[in-house]
Amino acid sequence: MTETLAAPVSTDLLKDIVKAALKAGADAAEAVSADRRSLSVGVRNGKLEDVEREESRDLGLRVFVGRRQASVSASDLSPATQARLVERAVAMARLAPEDPHAGFAPEDRLARGPFIDLDLFDPSERSAQTLEQVSAEAEAAALAVPGVARSEGGHAGWSSSRWQLVTSHGFDGAYEGSAFSLGVGVIAEKDGAMERGGESRSTRHLSDLPGADLIGGTAGERAAARVGPRKIASTTAPVIFDNRMAGQIVSPAIGAISGPSIARGTSFLKERLGQRVFAEGVTLIDDPFRPRGMGSTPFDDEGAMVQKRALFDDGVLTTWLLNSASARQLGLETTGHASRGLAGPSGVSTHNLHMEPGERDLAGLMADAGTGLLVTSMFGPSLNGNTGDWSAGVSGFWFENGVIAYPVSEVTVAGKLTDLYLRIQRGSDLEFRGGFNVPSLMFDAVAIAGK
Repeated sequence: MTETLAAPVSTDLLKDIVKAALKAGADAAEAVSADRRSLSVGVRNGKLEDVEREESRDLGLRVFVGRRQASVSASDLSPATQARLVERAVAMARLAPEDPHAGFAPEDRLARGPFIDLDLFDPSERSAQTLEQVSAEAEAAALAVPGVARSEGGHAGWSSSRWQLVTSHGFDGAYEGSAFSLGVGVIAEKDGAMERGGESRSTRHLSDLPGADLIGGTAGERAAARVGPRKIASTTAPVIFDNRMAGQIVSPAIGAISGPSIARGTSFLKERLGQRVFAEGVTLIDDPFRPRGMGSTPFDDEGAMVQKRALFDDGVLTTWLLNSASARQLGLETTGHASRGLAGPSGVSTHNLHMEPGERDLAGLMADAGTGLLVTSMFGPSLNGNTGDWSAGVSGFWFENGVIAYPVSEVTVAGKLTDLYLRIQRGSDLEFRGGFNVPSLMFDAVAIAGK
């Protein structure tokens, strides 16, 4: 089934709103639009549970009066609403406090078209009936795994979106993207003990999405493998985070190099620019130009140029992540990492981030460690942003002689990230699944709190 989408917000409409804001007294203005369509379906026990449809056309306006700024947004694009939007934004800006760092990206940092085609959009659409069918197939594949007792539901969906930004200082850019998803969650049971497991994937193109049998089988196998976990005594031992969890121990470093954190002085890496943070050989690449990447973009959310760069090169911190405001505050140039919604000033985020892999697969890491903990699930991580002290509740598997021995749960791991990062050993199992991808990571000695 194909539905007719209302025409996306036009470039002319955005330009007209910017002109109207300048005429109303703004010194500078930018208008951004987001057009989105989506359809998602959920099933449980083979029966339809929910269907969600969305079709939205939203508009945001940010204006500057001197160093004062304000932003507003609306989903009603009628001429009367546009006029009220402009009037309200300018009035709010006149009353706002001055921000000495507010403003657009410098003109010499703006991205200029024509923009590179990153192959982010697949026009394929899946009907509600098809989504229901593949959700049920994934659920059935998970339930067919021995030991799986019940379903928490299967879900599938697709979406398409278009983002456009127009500014009064000469930027005009737009790009569109799509996403296709499929996932399932189940519960395995043995002797009254129950454990959850699941798998889900999202891709830009439908042809890249794994099949229902693979996703369902993986979910079922994960749940069944976790049944009957043991508690372990507190100890210090090697810990390996599998490639689905490893990003969670690396992500605090990304937050710690964001410009706003550095400007506020609330980062455990604030004095480490140009210094070694990770072990030798560890390189984290931020690549906005990866074809079909979930985080790919031809420009950042302020219209600034983006580029592929190593945030950490051979373990050394090379840059902060800067939008225009944090760059001005630090006396630097934006790095093209501005991220924003329809309203409010921009924040900071990466694009497609990955850690380059090592040479040993997961089995090789366990063989080298001998005995230790393999983490496959994590919850409740805690971080002291000023010191880097970190802890998290985890579950997974205890391994001995390099081989998985039994599942474990109710375990906490902890350490100072600045120490742990220098002892990272990378696996070879890097998979590009989303916007942040890391191979399995091993640390030789980590404090483990158990029973």
